[in-house]
Amino acid sequence: MEDATERTALLSGSPKPAANGSLSAGRNGSPARPNGRGSPVPVAVGDRDRITLRWADIHVSAPARGGGCCRKAKPEDLEPIHILKGVSGTVEPGTLLAIMGASGAGKSTLLNVLTYRNRGNLSVEGTVEVNGQPIGKDITAVSAYVQQDDLFIGVLTVREHLRFQARLRMDKHIPHDVRMARVEEVIIQMGLSKCADTKIGTPGRKKGISGGEMKRLAFASEVLTNPPLMFCDEPTSGLDAFMAESVVNTLQGVANQGRTILCTIHQPSSETYALFDQVLIMAEGRVAYMGPTSEVIDFFGSVGYACPPAFNPADFFIQTLAIRPGKEEKSRDRVEKICDQFQEVRENKDSKKQLAANHVDYGVVEDYSSRSRYKASWLQQFLAMMWRCHLQNTRDPMIMGVRTGQAIFVGLLVGIVYLQIEYNQDGILNINGALFLMLTNIAFSHIFSVINVFPAELPIFRREHGNGMYRTDVYFLCKTIAELPYFIVLPLGFTAICYWMVGLYAGWQEFLICYAIITITANVSVSAGYMVSTISPSVDVAMAIAAPMLIPLMLFGGFFLKANSVPVYFIWLEYISWFKYSNELLCINQWSPVVNITCTEGIPFCLETGKDVLANLSYDEDNFYVDLYALIGLMVGFRLLSFIFLLIRSWKD
Repeated sequence: MEDATERTALLSGSPKPAANGSLSAGRNGSPARPNGRGSPVPVAVGDRDRITLRWADIHVSAPARGGGCCRKAKPEDLEPIHILKGVSGTVEPGTLLAIMGASGAGKSTLLNVLTYRNRGNLSVEGTVEVNGQPIGKDITAVSAYVQQDDLFIGVLTVREHLRFQARLRMDKHIPHDVRMARVEEVIIQMGLSKCADTKIGTPGRKKGISGGEMKRLAFASEVLTNPPLMFCDEPTSGLDAFMAESVVNTLQGVANQGRTILCTIHQPSSETYALFDQVLIMAEGRVAYMGPTSEVIDFFGSVGYACPPAFNPADFFIQTLAIRPGKEEKSRDRVEKICDQFQEVRENKDSKKQLAANHVDYGVVEDYSSRSRYKASWLQQFLAMMWRCHLQNTRDPMIMGVRTGQAIFVGLLVGIVYLQIEYNQDGILNINGALFLMLTNIAFSHIFSVINVFPAELPIFRREHGNGMYRTDVYFLCKTIAELPYFIVLPLGFTAICYWMVGLYAGWQEFLICYAIITITANVSVSAGYMVSTISPSVDVAMAIAAPMLIPLMLFGGFFLKANSVPVYFIWLEYISWFKYSNELLCINQWSPVVNITCTEGIPFCLETGKDVLANLSYDEDNFYVDLYALIGLMVGFRLLSFIFLLIRSWKD
């Protein structure tokens, strides 16, 4: 009766009060109930949610190295590099498996194969099954992956980060208050209460939480959703022995509720090692042992490598299977002997027991390929991402302070240099120079302010997008929309300072048109910056591309070269140069209403009106709307291209 009541409460979204007044847990991230030791753990999963993971005869090889440009290829360089050689194994629900081995043993490669990530150009053979069904890349729909590198948005606090994760990684039907309750439970569970409202920080730039707290936050982000299958890549790296044991103890508590958990771990302490149910020891891409932790010492003893008393078993296994410098051949012979012996022991097991293990009654098998990789709806993704982007923009002084200061400083500088220009023959050149300088400053400042946006966040985007948190279009839209107010307000301040200090045509209508042109130009530059940003793999590459791209576009902007003097073979550059359209628009707006320009004595050719100035520049007033539509087209086109480039990069992941 109590179980039925609990199920009803969970399905309705209302957590059921426990006897001690705490909340019981629901599936997919609802609150957890205490485990008796003061640490909340998730409740057991139902039979349909339990996962048996099996991989069979996994072979992984990398392409041959080949010869270099300065040396002849050796015979071994022409052969593929075998990383994994016939690796097989099975992990049942409720099991915590440790994957161990010396450096280069193949631990990370096996984890990448099982999680269908970071395969690159590797050749992979074999099968990976979930509940007896080949799973492929759809494994991300039923699993969580705690990666070794800690990647976070540094301006968010610990609590804000977990709330963002909860909004996007929990099932749609879970109410908001239940999600937030789960966040608070995980904060307590992972020992993050003291730093819950502390900004995470960016290593090397802004100090935040400690390395140990950052590692626990990475683990908390995955524990949040109570996944039935978990992969952890070195979850204890960077932690002291006590905290490492605490993390593994938490993993054990999660596994005891029916989860299947695999993690790579590097030489754990003996106390931490004892917490694992099973261990997979790898060496030279082969399996040296896989089975219960309690039997591994007996196996190594049976092949002549007994673990000394009072010695950490994990250290002993790693040292025994390590390839020692100067003794490579002897070490490889020892590894081959142990791996062959284990293979023989596995093959000689009782045939009935082996038959039963290979033909488990998995029960109902779900079609995981039919599951959407996104837990949140498009609107939920959009709102959550907009919230995070807003926090990033308002809390980053590089965005708020530097951009504002730059606009004011350059505006004042241009205004002082061209202060109150007189409308005479010399003033024509000065005014045209001031207009073009306004355009170039707007273009350079705005394109360089955004070219680091996507390269800087690309690792975070790849991870979160790979985890099915949000779509590429949601990410791109939110990043661009969140920054749009800055690219509307900052041009206003810049234009207001320059326009009246320089002494451009004194009319409010002309001023507003000038502001509109400058704003559109700023956003075209931003769009071009986004395009460069999405193409570039790093900020340095983006910086190297942006400047050479702007120079030829400036040359065909109408200031350095008249519009009717462009060589025919460069005409295509003129069409994509927003400087050309913007400069013509500003000149038309400035000179069209001017009816009197003072002539200087001694000059044989005098421009008496603004229309004469436009004719001298080969500009036509009838092109006003053509230029305006061209700028809007470039703005939309560049943004569309940048989105396509980002989409291509997300597909490659």
